[in-house]
Amino acid sequence: MKKLVLIFSILVFTCSGDDNNRSNCNFLFDAGVNLTVNTNLPQFSQLQFPQNGVYVSNQGNNGIWLWRLNSATLYAWDAADPSHAPGACSTLTDSGTGDVVVCGCDDANQYSLSTGLGLDGNTQPCTLMPYRVDNLGNGTFLVTN
Repeated sequence: MKKLVLIFSILVFTCSGDDNNRSNCNFLFDAGVNLTVNTNLPQFSQLQFPQNGVYVSNQGNNGIWLWRLNSATLYAWDAADPSHAPGACSTLTDSGTGDVVVCGCDDANQYSLSTGLGLDGNTQPCTLMPYRVDNLGNGTFLVTN
């Protein structure tokens, strides 16, 4: 019986601590996004090749990062750090090291554009906010939420 109480207590404390951390990830709002991306256009031509990304301003909270994972998959992530309220320092920029983007705030949170997950050292367990991507064919994609 003591073991059962101990296990139950551990689960309760673990889950309640997890909820408190996740509540700090509610800074971003659902911005209306309806973006057509044609990889044949010069501004999106990098997306014709896997493992390349393109930043698009004036979309979402602080812009959108588009990431071509492989020949079949294109991801779209909000370019605002989900661990901060949108602001000047919270826009995620290219770190210059593959699929990693970093925020300009003091904590310099880093995220993977391949997974949307925060990397080691992030102060919060937040993930990037994804957008829906539909393949319309002929190198054209529709990004929405």
